[in-house]
Amino acid sequence: MPSPALPAHPSRRSLLGLLALAPLGAAGLAACAQGEDASGAAPAAAAGSASSSGSQQARTLTLDFATYNPLSLVIKDQGWLESELGGQGVTVEWVQSAGSNKANEFLRNGNIQVGSTAGAAALLARSNGSPIKTIDVFSQPNWSGVVVGKDSPITGVADLRGKRVAATTGTDPYFFLVQALGTAGLTTSDITLENLQHADGRAALDAGNVDAWAGLDPIMAAAQAESGAKIVYDNIAFNSYGVLNAREDFLAESPDLAQAVVNAYEKARAWVPANLEAATALLAEVAGIDPQVAATTLGRTKLDISPVPGTTQAAVLEKIGPLFVANGDVADQATVDAALESLFDPTYAQQADPS
Repeated sequence: MPSPALPAHPSRRSLLGLLALAPLGAAGLAACAQGEDASGAAPAAAAGSASSSGSQQARTLTLDFATYNPLSLVIKDQGWLESELGGQGVTVEWVQSAGSNKANEFLRNGNIQVGSTAGAAALLARSNGSPIKTIDVFSQPNWSGVVVGKDSPITGVADLRGKRVAATTGTDPYFFLVQALGTAGLTTSDITLENLQHADGRAALDAGNVDAWAGLDPIMAAAQAESGAKIVYDNIAFNSYGVLNAREDFLAESPDLAQAVVNAYEKARAWVPANLEAATALLAEVAGIDPQVAATTLGRTKLDISPVPGTTQAAVLEKIGPLFVANGDVADQATVDAALESLFDPTYAQQADPS
C-alpha cells in the first residue's frame, strides 16, 4: 500500500539549507550545476570500522546528491541517513555532482564513497581503472536528447553534419549523442564537439555559440520551457540507466553503511510517487527551476524498476562499450569486457530493506 501522503512541501529545516544551493534563473542554474567550489574540490571521505572491543569508531559517510538523481535529493532532504546512522557515531556528508563525470572524479579521488552516475559513465570509469562497483539502479530516465534552439533549421540528427555540438564527455548525453549520430551514419568526426559541462552547454546553445546540445534533464526541460529549445531526437534505449556506485575499499570496510545507503534509496523510490507534489517542489528548489519543469523531468524518469544491477543494464552497456574503444577512451575491447564483467555487485540491492 502507498505510504500516507506527507505534507506537500518538504522539510523547511532542510530546504533552508538547500536554498543556499538553489540558483535563480539561467545564470544561477549554471553556477549551481558546477556543484563544487572554485577549485573543484570536495571534502575527503573517511571510513573506519568497529574496534575489537566492540565500541564503534567515529566514521564518515560521504555521498553525492545531484539534480539528475531525484532520489538523492529526497534522501538528503528527509535526513533518513543522519537519523539512522547518527546514533552509531557516523557523520553523513553530502557533495553535489554536476554530472556523471564529476561523480566519477570524486569517486576516483576518494572525495566521496558513494556516487550517482549513468551506467555508461560507471563502465567507462571502471574500464579506466577506477575502483568502483555498481550497487544499485535508481532510475531508468529518458534524460538525454539532441536539443536545438527554437529557431534552428535543424530537424534531425542528419542535419548535425558540420555543426558545432555541445556535450559533456564521459556522461550519458555524450554517449547518447554518439549513438544518435550513428543512426544517421555519422560519427563525432563529422561534427565539431564542444566539451562543456551540462549547464554550460545549455548556455552556449542559448547564446548561439553552438548549433546543438546533447542535453540532460532537468537542465534540458528548463531549456524547453524557458528558451523554447526543441528536442529533435530522443531515444530511451540510448540511455544507460541511473546507477549508484561505491568505492571498493568502502564496500570492504563499511558494508553496513553501503547497505544503509541502498536501503534509503529504496525508501525514496517508494516515497516519490506517494508524495509527488513534495518531490516536484524539492527538485524545483534544488535545481532552481519552475515546478512545471521539475514535473516534466520527473515525468521522464521511470522509478518503477528493479534496483538490482544485472543483465538488463549489461545488455545496454554491451552496445555502448565498443564506443569507448572507437573514440579512444579505452585502449581495447578486452579491457571494457573485463570491466563490465566485474562492475556489478547486486548483493546490496538484493538485500534492500526500505523500512
